[in-house]
Amino acid sequence: MAGTRFQIEINPEIPQRLARLSELADNLWYTWDRHGRGLFARLNPPLWDLVGHSPKAFLKRIDQNYLRQAADDPIFLGTMNRVLSSYDTYHQNLTRVELPGRPPLQHTDLIAYFCAEFGFHESLPIYSGGLGILAADHCKGSSDLRLPFIAMGLLYRQGYFQQTIDRNGRQRAQYNDTDFDDLPITPARRPNGPDEDVKVAVEMPGRTVWAKVWKARAGNATLYLLDSDLAENSEADRGITHQLYGGDRTTRIEQEILLGIGGARALRELDLKPTVWHMNEGHAAFLVLERVRGLVAQGLPFDTALEAIASNTLFTTHTPVPAGHDHFSNEMILQYFSAYCAGLKIDPQRLLGLGQTPDSPEFNMTGLAIRGSRFHNGVSRIHGTVSSNICAHFWPDIDPEENPMDYVTNSIHVPTFLATDWYEVFDRHLGLGWLHRMTDQSHWQGVNRIPDQVYWAIRQSLKAQLLHLIRHRVKAQYLRNQSSEAHVDRVLRYIDPNNPSVLTIGFARRFATYKRGTLLFNNRQWLKEILSDAQRPVLFIFAGKAHPADLPGQELIRQIHELSRDPEFEGKILLLEGYDLHLARRLVAGVDVWLNNPVYPLEASGTSGMKAAINGAVNLSVLDGWWDEGYDGKNGWAIKPTADGDGMDPSQRDAEEARTLYEILQDQVLPMYYRTGALGYSPEWVAMSKHSIATIMPRFNMHRMVSEYVGKFYANAAAQWRRYAGENFAGAQLVAEWKTRVRAAWRGVRVRRIDEPQSRIRYGSPLHFEVALFLNGLDPKDVTVELVFSRQGEESLAKAKRQVLRPVKALDNGEYLYGRELTPEHCGKLDYRIRAFPEHKLLTHPFEMGLMTWL
Repeated sequence: MAGTRFQIEINPEIPQRLARLSELADNLWYTWDRHGRGLFARLNPPLWDLVGHSPKAFLKRIDQNYLRQAADDPIFLGTMNRVLSSYDTYHQNLTRVELPGRPPLQHTDLIAYFCAEFGFHESLPIYSGGLGILAADHCKGSSDLRLPFIAMGLLYRQGYFQQTIDRNGRQRAQYNDTDFDDLPITPARRPNGPDEDVKVAVEMPGRTVWAKVWKARAGNATLYLLDSDLAENSEADRGITHQLYGGDRTTRIEQEILLGIGGARALRELDLKPTVWHMNEGHAAFLVLERVRGLVAQGLPFDTALEAIASNTLFTTHTPVPAGHDHFSNEMILQYFSAYCAGLKIDPQRLLGLGQTPDSPEFNMTGLAIRGSRFHNGVSRIHGTVSSNICAHFWPDIDPEENPMDYVTNSIHVPTFLATDWYEVFDRHLGLGWLHRMTDQSHWQGVNRIPDQVYWAIRQSLKAQLLHLIRHRVKAQYLRNQSSEAHVDRVLRYIDPNNPSVLTIGFARRFATYKRGTLLFNNRQWLKEILSDAQRPVLFIFAGKAHPADLPGQELIRQIHELSRDPEFEGKILLLEGYDLHLARRLVAGVDVWLNNPVYPLEASGTSGMKAAINGAVNLSVLDGWWDEGYDGKNGWAIKPTADGDGMDPSQRDAEEARTLYEILQDQVLPMYYRTGALGYSPEWVAMSKHSIATIMPRFNMHRMVSEYVGKFYANAAAQWRRYAGENFAGAQLVAEWKTRVRAAWRGVRVRRIDEPQSRIRYGSPLHFEVALFLNGLDPKDVTVELVFSRQGEESLAKAKRQVLRPVKALDNGEYLYGRELTPEHCGKLDYRIRAFPEHKLLTHPFEMGLMTWL
């Protein structure tokens, strides 16, 4: 393998294998390998913490004496040998893996995944929260499955802010420049032509902005990142990629132009030709325009080019909250894209129409993303339904239940978030191949074979590690805020890593109003009653950031801080600052209960509860997002949304759901946890904790999620691209021309019944249906006429039976006869309706045009 890339000297007596530490430092794979996670920390723990867990920064600064000691340390060398062996095995035989999907993905396919943030590890600080961590997990899961997968994002010089909380509970946001030499990234080099770094030019109003392309390796996946902090740019343009979600609307649109348009151009410069494009949220939607522009430059009409690029594009929406959908004024769009329209060969109004929505006059990035894609999904079953309704206007004649919005429930990358303490016991009781049987639900019942005392010992060890970290962080936080040592001791009196028996409940996530971080305090007197039982102590841990512009979110932090200083709550409620991936991993592994109480149905998915569950924590959550699918009545507790969270005064809703929370805590959680046996733990609690792992692990892991993306979207998108792009885009042109013809005629299409309807028949007797369809110039094969049967009173179209009426013959006045004789399969009262909709064999979804006529 190649030697070290760092400016350090390796003495000859140090084993050659130590030189490969730099190779590991350049691949984020080490962050999720069971042995690799602790490899660098073993050399010098204080230095490891000092450099923010960055291997490259660590190796630049480590003293050679430590390397000499490492060469003589059999424990370290043994760990390193295991890591390198695992690393080499992981990266071998990539082309021999059978790719998933029906039809299967081909090894010539390439998936390009665009996202504004990626949360791989705290040493690469280009993430803010759940979206970025999910995106990074998606990359890791794709690497594990050996998918042909690349990702595109932005390289933020300052990343997201570092959080401190002052003595008054006010969040302070601090931005620090990152030294790119300390990050696991390298400049992307041009694959053909001159051997030089890749840079791309993106036109902005009155100037050209240049961006350098960097790359990071995450196992078998490659992440490309764009950086505008270059000497070629003005000071203002160098700042475009300084902060994640920072700046004003101008900064936001320029970041999104750079991500979408610059990202597409970067792949072109790298000679990468994706057959599948995935927009993870609408931030990257401008890539739709750039891909269309590229095909228009090849001579395709705009409509044909749009059909072509949409055929292999997937858009994933992650939030039902309006603030999560970016929008810009039409004036701003025209300021940035008026000249761009010439390359698209359309007028500015046509461009604005791509982002129009009925609820706002502004240009909506979600609108552009949906119109520029043919595959769309939400991130849980509930969120899929909510998104179908939110986006129903894109398919105006289609019932939301049937429109093209699908869903794939989010999941987590288990090797990243499963505490390493579990690996050995899983090896022993589940077998060495458990990591390769992630989706085998029967296999995970083997968790019940782990002896209770062994299981409980691991849970207590993980909690002790968490309490140790909490002591360290709280002490630093309080002393910085001028608290006395005596006061710090008082606050930490329940935090005893040597006796981690206290019931510990965690709440950690972004502080936004719909997540209701303060619901626990709705009835303070009741909460005091719960916390006042000296025989059953409870510790609540809160952590999370609010966006610097989100003042209501910051007020939630201030309120929790204030309540934590109440003498009756002090030491029992702690608010930790500086929430990041390092703290998150400790929290989800160490708490006993994971609390989540969003306003239904605004929690699109949520993944922190999954991370807690796979480590044996028990969820106590509102039945929203993923928990509505994960909860089985025995693996945790559920807060049923009050009246589905709708039609009720918010304060009344909060009071009702807070009452349920208190009742569950007081009547179920505390009694079960403290109903201990002779060995000092509750057998009931251990049984529920095991059941949590056994039921959540096989269903909410990246292997399942990525495989579902391949099966539902990626493989089909790649196949559609081949159909549309073949023979110089003949398929795309055919569909574009057909859609133009259908749209022009459809409002004149009419259906009328010819046969005499029957209200009653004997079971087993046939029914004959005939309708006349006025086609308004369309061909009979352009339109499908369908009977939709359902049980009387059943409104769900998903459960309805469908039968197609066949075209029979032309009638007078431009009508065409459609008919069918059939025998109902069921007896009893049935409802039926007749509908017509346009159909073409090349459509990605039968209802993608959003046109339908009911009789």
